[in-house]
Amino acid sequence: MSRKCEICGKHTTAGGQITRRGLAKKFGGVGSRVIAHSKRAFRPNLRRVRAVVNGTNTRITVCTSCLQAGKVTKPVKSTYKQTA
Repeated sequence: MSRKCEICGKHTTAGGQITRRGLAKKFGGVGSRVIAHSKRAFRPNLRRVRAVVNGTNTRITVCTSCLQAGKVTKPVKSTYKQTA
């Protein structure tokens, strides 16, 4: 399973992390300095949910921003009760 939203196509992107050291001048130090650059990954917040796709209930991988925006239609829960 790839780390990709099946609705909007959001996926893992590469970026950088900067490591700084030193007390800031406004707090009485000599200033913060950049010590290192390192690569890192920005991963989307993905969830596997049951959704209605082309009239059938299937599981899809969706980012939480699509869920919150209402781009996913969830299946209707059955209200069937068995009587004894």
